[in-house]
Amino acid sequence: MVSALPARTPVDRPAAVEWRVSRGLVGYEDAVAAMEARVSAIREGRAPEQIWCLEHPPLYTAGTSAEPAELLDLKGLPVYRTGRGGRTTWHGPGQRVAYVMLDLKRRGADVRGFVRDLEDWVIDTLARFAITGERREGRVGIWVARDDREEKIAAIGVRVRHWVSYHGIAVNLAPDLGHFAGIVPCGLSGFGVTSLEALGIEAGMAELDAALRESFEKVFGRRTAEASPPRSGSPDSDRGP
Repeated sequence: MVSALPARTPVDRPAAVEWRVSRGLVGYEDAVAAMEARVSAIREGRAPEQIWCLEHPPLYTAGTSAEPAELLDLKGLPVYRTGRGGRTTWHGPGQRVAYVMLDLKRRGADVRGFVRDLEDWVIDTLARFAITGERREGRVGIWVARDDREEKIAAIGVRVRHWVSYHGIAVNLAPDLGHFAGIVPCGLSGFGVTSLEALGIEAGMAELDAALRESFEKVFGRRTAEASPPRSGSPDSDRGP
């Protein structure tokens, strides 16, 4: 009598990364509190990794390398000191922020490689709108060459705690670019800032989100799944209208 073959052990497949999109404007301090709570939960195995897409009300953030001289004319907008890398930037309506909370130990604990993947993610997303985004040595973010000048279309700034990332990317869809005149964006004078709208691309936030999601799955090699609605009153719950 031939004994039955042993059952095959299923291949260990990473769980899907939660894909969350917040409607309305999310306050910066609320967002940071939610990210920090999620980072701890990921580290302790209590929650899956997550990409969180949102918009902030108009504000400035100053990273760990920011200098006071980068603040020029704030026009009453708040400035938040933050633990992410980088310098000073603006966030607000019309800009898609994607906060990236991933366990980097799954990716070889390679922070440089992770940042490069973030750049590739933005570049691939922009290509879906026929925009050529490029890296520049010594200049963080993604840039677009226009005639005789270069303009920044996306910012990148991350922090890593116990090998779990947070903060992430910000892509200019159709913001009021005039707000960038109040600072020296990312500490780089002599360069402009642009957006999909300024480049003649007519697209809504939902279209940008779809492109970001497809490109994330391609570049990071991870599948995504819709995030469960957060509990009301929890640090993960959406704030704003």
